[in-house]
Formats: sequence, C-alpha cells, structure tokens
Amino acid sequence: MLWQALRRFGQKLVRRRALEPGMAGTRLTRCLNTLDLVALGVGSTLGAGVYVLAGEVAKDKAGPSIVICFLVAALSSVLAGLCYAEFGARVPRSGSAYLYSYVTVGELWAFTTGWNLILSYVIGTASVARAWSSAFDNLIGNQISQTLQGSVSLHVPHVLAGYPDFFAMGIVLLLTGLLAVGASESALVTKVFTGMNLLVLGFVIVSGFIKGDLHNWRLTEDDYALAMTGPNDTYSLGPLGSGGFVPFGFEGILRGAATCFYAFVGFDCIATTGEEAYNPQRSIPMGIVISLFVCFLAYFGVSSALTLMMPYYQLQPESPLPEAFLHIGWAPARYVVAIGSLCALSTSLLGSMFPMPRVIYAMAEDGLLFHFLGRIHTTTCTPVVATVVSGIIAAFMAFIFELTDLVDLMSIGTLLAYSLVAICVLILRYQPDQEIKNGEDEVVLEGEKIPEAKFSLRGLFCPSKSTPTLLSGQVVYICSSLLALLLTVLCLVLTQWPVPLLSGDPVWIAVVVLLLMLIAGVTGIIWRQPQSSTSLHFKVPALPLLPLVSIFVNIYLMMHMTAGTWARFAVWMLIGFAIYFGYGIRHSLEEIKSDQPPLNPSTETVDLDLSSSSI
Repeated sequence: MLWQALRRFGQKLVRRRALEPGMAGTRLTRCLNTLDLVALGVGSTLGAGVYVLAGEVAKDKAGPSIVICFLVAALSSVLAGLCYAEFGARVPRSGSAYLYSYVTVGELWAFTTGWNLILSYVIGTASVARAWSSAFDNLIGNQISQTLQGSVSLHVPHVLAGYPDFFAMGIVLLLTGLLAVGASESALVTKVFTGMNLLVLGFVIVSGFIKGDLHNWRLTEDDYALAMTGPNDTYSLGPLGSGGFVPFGFEGILRGAATCFYAFVGFDCIATTGEEAYNPQRSIPMGIVISLFVCFLAYFGVSSALTLMMPYYQLQPESPLPEAFLHIGWAPARYVVAIGSLCALSTSLLGSMFPMPRVIYAMAEDGLLFHFLGRIHTTTCTPVVATVVSGIIAAFMAFIFELTDLVDLMSIGTLLAYSLVAICVLILRYQPDQEIKNGEDEVVLEGEKIPEAKFSLRGLFCPSKSTPTLLSGQVVYICSSLLALLLTVLCLVLTQWPVPLLSGDPVWIAVVVLLLMLIAGVTGIIWRQPQSSTSLHFKVPALPLLPLVSIFVNIYLMMHMTAGTWARFAVWMLIGFAIYFGYGIRHSLEEIKSDQPPLNPSTETVDLDLSSSSI
C-alpha cells in the first residue's frame, strides 16, 4: 500500500498536459501582429544596458573587441531563441517556458519554471523602475533623492533602499493600469518608445562612424604612455591590456561575452503572447528571430561607435555615451542620449511587466496557483487580477527594497527557463505523433491495445522504424535527462575547479575527457532516433546539437552565481513548493481530470501523447 501511494504521488509530479494541436480557443483577445511582437521583444531586450553595458565591458574586459563579445553573446542567445521559436509555433498559448515544460517534462518542473519566471519578472520590473527613477532624478539635479534621503531615510543595509522611492512605485502602478486596459494599448505605447529608442541609437551609431577614429582600434603602448604618464614621467599599463584590437586577449573576449549574454535576455516575453497574437504559430517565431537580430545590430553598432569615438581605457562605465560625445566636442548630444535612455527604460519596464501576469494567469488557469488569479476582465479581456496583484507587488518592492543583491536571481530564473525549453525541444521532436494507430507490435494493457517495440542494444543506434515510436521517444527522454545531468557535472568541474585543469592535472583532465565521451555517446544515441515529421512554421535546425550547446551555455553561466544567490534561490523555491504541495497539486486540472470517471470502454480511446501517465 505504501509503495502504491508513493507511486501515485510520483505520477502526480510528472503528469503532463496534453499537447493540443493547432490554435486552441482562448479567453484573451487576439489583437497583436508581428510588428507588435517585434516591438515588445526589442523593447524588453534593448533596455538601458545598451547605454551603459558597452562602456563597462569595453573598459575592463574586452576593449574594442567588445564587438566580438556581442557577436558571441548574440549567437549564444539565438540558440535559446530558436528553441523558444519552435515551441511558439508548436504551442500557441500563454505561459511561455512554464507551459512548454508542462507538456514535456511534467508538472513539478513546470511549476518550478513558472515560479522562477514570476520572480524574474517581479525583480526585473522593480529594478528597472528604480533605474528609471534614478535616471530622471539625474536629469533634474538629484533633487528627488536628496529631498527623500533628508526627510524619509531608511536604515537597513542590504535589505531596504536608502529612501522610499515614490516615483518608482508610481510609474509601476501607472503602467499596471495601462496593461489592465488592454494588450493593444500596451503594444502601441511600446512601439512608440521603442521607435524613439532606435532613432536615438541610430544617431549614436552614425555619429560614431562620422567622428570616430580607426586608430582607437589599434592602440599601442606609446598611446598608453601618453595617457598614463605620471608626475615622474613613468607609466604603467596596469589593467589597460596590451593594446591593439584585442587588448585583453581571448580570455577577455570570453569574459566580456558572458557579461554581454545578459544584454539579450528579454525576448522570451514574446512567447507569452500565444493567446493574444493573430497568428501565433507564425508571428511568435518571426518576432523572436527579428527582435534578436535588431538588438544585435544595435549593440554591435553602439559598441563600435563608442570605441571608435574615444580610447576604450578612457571610457566612464557609468555614463560612457555622454562622455564620448563630450570627447568629440558634441556635448549637447548628451541630452539626446538621456532621452533615449528614458525611452529604453520605459520599454524595458513594459517588457518586464507584460509577461508577468500572463504566466501567473496560465498557472492559475491550470490550477497550480490560486484560482482567482486567472480571472479575465469581461470588457478588456486581460488577466486583470493577475496584472493588478503582480503590479502591486512589484511597485512595493521598487518602493522600499534594495534590489542590487536580488538581481542575480533574475539570471537564475531566466537561465533555468532557457535550459528547460531547450531540453523540451530536444525531447518533443523525437516523440511519436499524438494520435498513434495500432501498429504491428501490440500488447494488451488494461483492455486496450497500445503499440510496443522490441528493445535491443542495436536498436539504440539503428532503429528499425523511420518514424518515432513509443520506445524511441522514451529512449530520447531518458537520454536527454542523462545529458542534462552530465552537462551539469561538466560545468561544475569547469567553473569550480579550473586551476587543476589549466595546470594539467591528469586526474581532472581524465574526468573531463570521460564526461565528454559520455556526452558524445548519449548525443549519438539521440541523433540516431527518428524525428517527428509534424509540420510546423518553424523548427530548430541541427538537432540535437544546437539545443545541447544552448543547455551547456546556460548551465555554465548559472554555475558562476554566488553562494548567496543560490541561498536566496533556495528560499524562494521553498515558498513555491509550500504553495504547490499545499494547494497546486490538489487543484491541478490534471488532478481533476484523473478523478473523473472513465468513458464507456466501447468508446474510450487511448491517447498516447506526452500526458499519458499509464505508460
């Protein structure tokens, strides 16, 4: 009895939603076209970082080779973007990575993904609101911060901010009202601010190429000597690098690319529009790919212009573009940059707030979160309760909390979602079609006939069928899980024990070689399995290689998070699991379906999709 109870409990954790083909009905309004999705993706991704990040990375990590850093980071982000694009074409519903995990790897992983997405969006909204307030405050001479610090100062280091930010709270509540009015209105505002941001960035890029000097890409030690000569006519290169286009070497490019990777985070908000886009199977993949391409061009162009306008070692990380225009004698242009920065922050704020209630709505509709969060306004057809609740929480966090120590939690949630989506694409592509007819090999299970293939070791590398079967799908499922484990161990070794590897320690080198051989072998098994021929508007090319590279990059970056960040992540997950095991597991729609009486045996059909728990 105990074993049966544990087995039933385990089945609940891995039960999956049925993968509904086509465009299912929705209670939301379909009002977004491809241009709306591109504006949403660009606005969310191309935030204020484009005005700051290039200077920080160029000065301390990469120099002029920052353009290569953005290229490497863009290619890494495209891997995740392609996986999202395929699922957007396959599952046109709200929920993004949460739903993708639900239909592929089960309910517990789905809840974990959705719960972390909520955290990422809430922290992202609050931190961008604070940045917007700070940028506006700087334009008016820091009058807001000085007034509040003198009258309503807070004194709890690393927990509460230095002063309550009424301005940040107000802008979050204002945009919450806009989002509650309707998706089309939010999309219009996003398009306006995104257009203004792109115009400003275009001005920056053109100015850089007009006033730039190619000599700044091939600096020598003599240039450093002129810049760094001290009172005793001595100089030191210090942290400035060795000159040339790649002053910090290949290692600098890799470190810079790791930082630049986060500049492309945000495109996944497009995947939450599955129930509000006119043609989600087509517009979601196009929106993701086009927005990533536009963002790459913007980052590439701005970083090129910046490093051409002035030597990289003279850049000011806090305000590189205003300093660059001052350097070339165009001081008034800093006001144009300030306007562009505010527009970028506005679109980034909307980009963080837009997907947040839609993930909450999707989870509430499935019963994993409280049911009232899934209510839809009858007039605006928006998830109004989820929008208001999430907006109030984000506004409160922006009002009083110190968010610097929490920002890394956004990265964990996002990278975890990217990894799961890549794994889900890998698994789902090799599964049999949902409706499987009785084949040649059949067994009787509880009165029904289901296909079964005969297992053999040779069949792992030389499958007998050209189309996916139940067995080949299970093989890929197990191999994908094993690959995720092996890649995690490999990334752990590479990040936590790099010194023995670089010093040539034979034991650690043998461990890495063994891991690589196992990864190659398991990848070969997956590669030999037949893929589904289901027609989609977009499919990830070069399976299983591209999803595996994406998983490796995401896990590798996650392993660089600090112990404190992982401790905060554990606390957040404990809160989430308390909600799931206390409420969600009992109110899940899949639980309700399992409690319903079966159909008449004479008419019952067996659905062998990924949601089957009897297999």
